[in-house]
Amino acid sequence: MSHWQQREGGGFFAIWLIRTVGLGLGRRTARLLLWPIALYFFLRRATERAASRLYLARVLGREVTNRDVFHHIHMFASTLLDRMFFLARGERDFQVEVEGLPALDRWLDARTGVLLLGSHQGSFEALRALGQRRPDVSLRVVLDKQKTPALTTLLEALAPDVGAAVIDASLGGASVALAMAEGAAEGGMVALLADRGHRLEVSRTAPFIGTPASFPVGPWLLASALKIPVVLCFGIYLGGNRYRLIFEAFSDGINIPRANRAEALDAIIAHYAARIEHYCRVYPFNWFNFYDFWQEMDGAHAAATSAPPPVQHADA
Repeated sequence: MSHWQQREGGGFFAIWLIRTVGLGLGRRTARLLLWPIALYFFLRRATERAASRLYLARVLGREVTNRDVFHHIHMFASTLLDRMFFLARGERDFQVEVEGLPALDRWLDARTGVLLLGSHQGSFEALRALGQRRPDVSLRVVLDKQKTPALTTLLEALAPDVGAAVIDASLGGASVALAMAEGAAEGGMVALLADRGHRLEVSRTAPFIGTPASFPVGPWLLASALKIPVVLCFGIYLGGNRYRLIFEAFSDGINIPRANRAEALDAIIAHYAARIEHYCRVYPFNWFNFYDFWQEMDGAHAAATSAPPPVQHADA
């Protein structure tokens, strides 16, 4: 399958700069820096620009302009900046609407443990707002620390308690499964993203915005092993300082029988992909998989990655 390799543009220096300016001068001042930063990446990162254009053409169903692509990149930059503020200050800088909380509360109240599955839409960090609403329940997030060393350093510096609760996906399947099981056994929440696979990871295809795409099977095998309720979660960015945290009941417990494992996985992943597609269509500029998700860039890459004409700022 096509896989994604993280490139932390700007690395540690960019993270240090945003952290210093953001926390020192405030979010409003830091957001002003996003315009030149987003423009820089729009001009310099041809592969990501092409991937954005191809995705937006699918989901918008029209010709994609440079303004659209720039807006997409700027939205992504905004959520990265806000990640820092969520970690350092919780939700006090934001207006966070919560939808579907009863779908989650019934399992949290029962202390069964809950698996939260999200996607690379909006900000998964908006889940931190849930901690102020349910301080009685722990949250552990699966994160590959080796893929994003600069952001991992930021996480551990701004919120040591949150960093300590991260389950490092790079440690391997057995260690991750054990840590997730321990979190669930305490009646807490364990969370991970299920839409992006890595090299050599087993995947299945499912219909997604008009064309089959590959999705990793690992999250669903973990869900089947944990035998706990599964709730989908999306931290949608609405612009400015507004987020919408959405919870959807997905399953009382995933069961993948050995006898027809492939068919069961296909049905589960197709259901998950359909829900992601729904939110892509409602909030198209919140999808942040800037790589060849449908493996279609060979023919379109040359045209899409050519030097773009001047771009106008888009509202965010």
